[in-house]
Amino acid sequence: MSLFRDDGIVLRTQKLGEADRIITLLTRGHGRVRAVARGVRRTKSKFGARLEPFSHVDVQFFARGSELVGRGLPLCTQSETIAPYGGGIVTDYARYTAGTAMLETAERFTDHEGEPAVQQYLLLVGALRTLARGEHAPHLVLDAFLLRSLAVNGYAPSFDACAKCGMPGPNRFFSVASGGSVCVDCRVPGSVVPSPQTLVLLGALLTGDWGTADACEARYVREGSGLVSAYLHWHLERGLRSLRYVEKT
Repeated sequence: MSLFRDDGIVLRTQKLGEADRIITLLTRGHGRVRAVARGVRRTKSKFGARLEPFSHVDVQFFARGSELVGRGLPLCTQSETIAPYGGGIVTDYARYTAGTAMLETAERFTDHEGEPAVQQYLLLVGALRTLARGEHAPHLVLDAFLLRSLAVNGYAPSFDACAKCGMPGPNRFFSVASGGSVCVDCRVPGSVVPSPQTLVLLGALLTGDWGTADACEARYVREGSGLVSAYLHWHLERGLRSLRYVEKT
Protein backbone atom coordinates (compact mmCIF):
# COMPACT_ATOMS: atom_id res chain seq x y z
CA MET A 1 0.00 0.00 0.00
CA SER A 2 1.59 3.29 -1.13
CA LEU A 3 0.68 6.95 -1.40
CA PHE A 4 1.86 9.05 -4.35
CA ARG A 5 1.49 12.75 -5.03
CA ASP A 6 1.86 14.49 -8.37
CA ASP A 7 0.45 17.38 -10.35
CA GLY A 8 -1.20 16.90 -13.70
CA ILE A 9 -3.72 17.92 -16.33
CA VAL A 10 -7.02 16.04 -16.55
CA LEU A 11 -7.24 14.67 -20.11
CA ARG A 12 -10.60 12.92 -19.94
CA THR A 13 -13.06 11.16 -17.66
CA GLN A 14 -15.16 8.00 -17.97
CA LYS A 15 -18.18 6.92 -15.96
CA LEU A 16 -17.70 3.99 -13.62
CA GLY A 17 -20.64 2.49 -11.77
CA GLU A 18 -23.28 4.82 -10.37
CA ALA A 19 -21.13 7.51 -8.75
CA ASP A 20 -17.48 6.98 -9.70
CA ARG A 21 -15.25 7.98 -12.58
CA ILE A 22 -12.02 6.85 -14.16
CA ILE A 23 -9.83 9.93 -14.51
CA THR A 24 -7.03 10.05 -17.11
CA LEU A 25 -4.30 12.58 -16.30
CA LEU A 26 -0.99 13.60 -17.81
CA THR A 27 1.23 14.07 -14.76
CA ARG A 28 4.61 15.70 -14.31
CA GLY A 29 6.38 12.80 -12.67
CA HIS A 30 4.53 9.68 -13.84
CA GLY A 31 3.37 10.49 -17.36
CA ARG A 32 -0.11 9.33 -18.26
CA VAL A 33 -2.02 7.86 -15.33
CA ARG A 34 -5.53 6.45 -15.02
CA ALA A 35 -7.10 6.42 -11.58
CA VAL A 36 -10.48 5.80 -10.00
CA ALA A 37 -12.16 8.72 -8.24
CA ARG A 38 -14.88 7.53 -5.87
CA GLY A 39 -18.18 9.36 -5.55
CA VAL A 40 -17.25 12.26 -7.83
CA ARG A 41 -20.47 12.07 -9.87
CA ARG A 42 -22.63 12.93 -6.88
CA THR A 43 -24.13 16.39 -7.28
CA LYS A 44 -22.65 17.68 -4.01
CA SER A 45 -19.13 16.43 -4.71
CA LYS A 46 -16.64 19.34 -4.70
CA PHE A 47 -13.92 16.77 -5.29
CA GLY A 48 -15.46 15.87 -8.67
CA ALA A 49 -15.65 19.48 -9.81
CA ARG A 50 -11.86 19.70 -9.55
CA LEU A 51 -11.35 16.64 -11.75
CA GLU A 52 -12.81 17.88 -15.03
CA PRO A 53 -10.93 18.01 -18.38
CA PHE A 54 -8.52 20.97 -18.73
CA SER A 55 -8.04 21.24 -14.95
CA HIS A 56 -4.49 21.56 -13.62
CA VAL A 57 -4.51 19.78 -10.28
CA ASP A 58 -2.35 18.50 -7.45
CA VAL A 59 -3.45 14.92 -6.86
CA GLN A 60 -2.84 12.27 -4.23
CA PHE A 61 -3.05 8.63 -5.33
CA PHE A 62 -3.39 5.45 -3.30
CA ALA A 63 -1.91 2.37 -4.98
CA ARG A 64 -1.90 -1.23 -3.81
CA GLY A 65 1.73 -1.90 -4.70
CA SER A 66 5.05 -0.09 -4.64
CA GLU A 67 4.44 1.46 -8.09
CA LEU A 68 1.75 3.97 -9.02
CA VAL A 69 0.98 2.20 -12.31
CA GLY A 70 0.60 -1.53 -11.73
CA ARG A 71 -1.90 -4.30 -12.23
CA GLY A 72 -4.90 -2.39 -10.92
CA LEU A 73 -5.99 1.22 -11.15
CA PRO A 74 -4.91 3.43 -8.24
CA LEU A 75 -7.42 5.48 -6.29
CA CYS A 76 -7.45 9.27 -6.56
CA THR A 77 -7.98 10.17 -2.90
CA GLN A 78 -7.36 13.92 -2.83
CA SER A 79 -7.22 16.79 -5.32
CA GLU A 80 -6.37 20.48 -5.08
CA THR A 81 -6.79 22.91 -7.96
CA ILE A 82 -3.62 24.56 -9.27
CA ALA A 83 -5.26 26.35 -12.21
CA PRO A 84 -8.86 25.91 -13.48
CA TYR A 85 -8.07 26.38 -17.17
CA GLY A 86 -11.44 24.94 -18.13
CA GLY A 87 -13.21 28.11 -16.98
CA GLY A 88 -11.57 30.12 -19.75
CA ILE A 89 -11.94 27.40 -22.38
CA VAL A 90 -15.32 25.63 -22.20
CA THR A 91 -17.40 28.81 -22.66
CA ASP A 92 -15.91 29.55 -26.09
CA TYR A 93 -16.42 27.11 -28.98
CA ALA A 94 -13.13 27.85 -30.76
CA ARG A 95 -11.11 27.52 -27.56
CA TYR A 96 -12.99 24.40 -26.48
CA THR A 97 -12.48 22.52 -29.74
CA ALA A 98 -8.81 23.55 -29.92
CA GLY A 99 -8.30 22.53 -26.30
CA THR A 100 -9.99 19.17 -26.84
CA ALA A 101 -7.62 18.47 -29.73
CA MET A 102 -4.68 19.31 -27.46
CA LEU A 103 -5.84 16.86 -24.79
CA GLU A 104 -6.30 14.11 -27.36
CA THR A 105 -2.86 14.81 -28.84
CA ALA A 106 -1.19 14.65 -25.43
CA GLU A 107 -2.86 11.33 -24.71
CA ARG A 108 -1.85 9.89 -28.08
CA PHE A 109 1.79 10.90 -27.61
CA THR A 110 1.94 9.22 -24.19
CA ASP A 111 1.16 5.65 -25.16
CA HIS A 112 2.66 3.92 -22.13
CA GLU A 113 1.16 4.65 -18.73
CA GLY A 114 3.58 5.42 -15.94
CA GLU A 115 6.42 6.64 -18.20
CA PRO A 116 7.42 10.27 -17.50
CA ALA A 117 6.84 12.69 -20.39
CA VAL A 118 7.90 15.96 -18.80
CA GLN A 119 8.32 17.95 -22.03
CA GLN A 120 4.89 16.92 -23.28
CA TYR A 121 3.40 17.78 -19.89
CA LEU A 122 4.99 21.24 -19.83
CA LEU A 123 3.90 21.91 -23.41
CA LEU A 124 0.31 21.05 -22.51
CA VAL A 125 0.28 23.22 -19.39
CA GLY A 126 1.68 26.19 -21.32
CA ALA A 127 -0.71 25.74 -24.26
CA LEU A 128 -3.81 25.49 -22.05
CA ARG A 129 -2.71 28.55 -20.08
CA THR A 130 -2.29 30.56 -23.30
CA LEU A 131 -5.59 29.27 -24.68
CA ALA A 132 -7.53 30.09 -21.51
CA ARG A 133 -6.15 33.63 -21.41
CA GLY A 134 -7.09 34.31 -25.04
CA GLU A 135 -3.65 35.69 -25.84
CA HIS A 136 -3.68 34.39 -29.45
CA ALA A 137 -6.20 32.91 -31.89
CA PRO A 138 -7.15 29.41 -30.72
CA HIS A 139 -6.28 27.71 -34.03
CA LEU A 140 -2.79 29.25 -33.93
CA VAL A 141 -2.25 28.06 -30.34
CA LEU A 142 -3.37 24.59 -31.39
CA ASP A 143 -1.08 24.42 -34.43
CA ALA A 144 1.86 25.65 -32.34
CA PHE A 145 1.13 22.95 -29.74
CA LEU A 146 0.86 20.23 -32.38
CA LEU A 147 4.14 21.22 -34.03
CA ARG A 148 6.01 21.39 -30.71
CA SER A 149 4.51 18.07 -29.59
CA LEU A 150 5.80 16.50 -32.78
CA ALA A 151 9.20 18.07 -32.14
CA VAL A 152 9.61 16.84 -28.55
CA ASN A 153 8.63 13.36 -29.67
CA GLY A 154 11.34 13.29 -32.34
CA TYR A 155 9.32 14.33 -35.41
CA ALA A 156 10.29 18.00 -35.81
CA PRO A 157 9.42 19.15 -39.35
CA SER A 158 11.71 21.40 -41.37
CA PHE A 159 10.24 24.57 -42.85
CA ASP A 160 13.43 26.01 -44.33
CA ALA A 161 16.41 23.72 -45.03
CA CYS A 162 15.82 20.56 -47.06
CA ALA A 163 14.77 17.77 -44.71
CA LYS A 164 16.64 15.18 -46.78
CA CYS A 165 19.94 16.74 -47.93
CA GLY A 166 20.13 19.84 -45.71
CA MET A 167 20.27 22.32 -48.57
CA PRO A 168 19.70 25.80 -47.10
CA GLY A 169 16.26 27.23 -47.73
CA PRO A 170 13.82 28.48 -48.36
CA ASN A 171 12.83 25.44 -50.41
CA ARG A 172 9.56 25.50 -52.33
CA PHE A 173 8.40 21.89 -51.94
CA PHE A 174 6.93 20.22 -48.85
CA SER A 175 6.72 16.48 -48.27
CA VAL A 176 5.04 15.02 -45.21
CA ALA A 177 6.77 11.67 -45.71
CA SER A 178 10.20 13.28 -46.08
CA GLY A 179 9.98 15.42 -42.94
CA GLY A 180 9.01 18.84 -44.26
CA SER A 181 10.56 21.19 -46.80
CA VAL A 182 12.55 19.56 -49.58
CA CYS A 183 14.63 20.94 -52.44
CA VAL A 184 13.91 20.34 -56.12
CA ASP A 185 16.39 17.45 -56.26
CA CYS A 186 14.92 15.67 -53.21
CA ARG A 187 11.24 16.13 -53.92
CA VAL A 188 9.19 12.95 -54.05
CA PRO A 189 5.79 12.08 -55.51
CA GLY A 190 3.09 13.63 -53.38
CA SER A 191 5.10 16.76 -52.55
CA VAL A 192 3.10 19.98 -52.44
CA VAL A 193 4.06 23.59 -53.12
CA PRO A 194 2.73 25.74 -50.25
CA SER A 195 2.97 29.51 -50.22
CA PRO A 196 6.29 30.81 -48.87
CA GLN A 197 4.30 32.81 -46.30
CA THR A 198 2.73 29.57 -45.02
CA LEU A 199 6.13 28.02 -44.35
CA VAL A 200 7.23 31.22 -42.58
CA LEU A 201 4.10 31.02 -40.40
CA LEU A 202 4.71 27.38 -39.47
CA GLY A 203 8.34 28.09 -38.64
CA ALA A 204 7.18 30.97 -36.42
CA LEU A 205 4.68 28.73 -34.59
CA LEU A 206 7.33 26.09 -34.01
CA THR A 207 9.83 28.58 -32.56
CA GLY A 208 7.34 30.79 -30.68
CA ASP A 209 7.58 33.90 -32.87
CA TRP A 210 4.08 35.11 -32.08
CA GLY A 211 4.56 38.53 -33.65
CA THR A 212 4.95 36.90 -37.06
CA ALA A 213 2.22 34.32 -36.45
CA ASP A 214 -0.40 36.82 -35.25
CA ALA A 215 0.17 39.07 -38.28
CA CYS A 216 -0.26 36.28 -40.85
CA GLU A 217 -3.17 36.41 -43.31
CA ALA A 218 -6.04 33.97 -42.87
CA ARG A 219 -5.41 32.14 -46.16
CA TYR A 220 -1.90 31.19 -45.08
CA VAL A 221 -3.19 30.14 -41.65
CA ARG A 222 -5.70 27.78 -43.29
CA GLU A 223 -3.05 26.30 -45.58
CA GLY A 224 -0.68 25.89 -42.65
CA SER A 225 -3.30 24.09 -40.56
CA GLY A 226 -3.80 21.63 -43.39
CA LEU A 227 -0.08 20.86 -43.54
CA VAL A 228 0.12 20.46 -39.74
CA SER A 229 -2.87 18.11 -39.73
CA ALA A 230 -1.40 15.99 -42.55
CA TYR A 231 2.00 15.85 -40.87
CA LEU A 232 0.48 14.84 -37.53
CA HIS A 233 -1.71 12.22 -39.19
CA TRP A 234 1.34 10.69 -40.89
CA HIS A 235 3.26 10.27 -37.65
CA LEU A 236 0.35 9.17 -35.49
CA GLU A 237 -0.76 6.81 -38.29
CA ARG A 238 -4.34 7.96 -37.83
CA GLY A 239 -5.96 11.34 -37.40
CA LEU A 240 -7.36 13.00 -34.32
CA ARG A 241 -11.13 12.68 -33.95
CA SER A 242 -11.36 16.12 -32.38
CA LEU A 243 -9.58 17.96 -35.23
CA ARG A 244 -12.66 17.80 -37.44
CA TYR A 245 -14.53 20.10 -35.03
CA VAL A 246 -11.81 22.75 -34.73
CA GLU A 247 -13.02 26.14 -35.89
CA LYS A 248 -10.83 27.63 -38.63
CA THR A 249 -10.56 31.21 -39.82
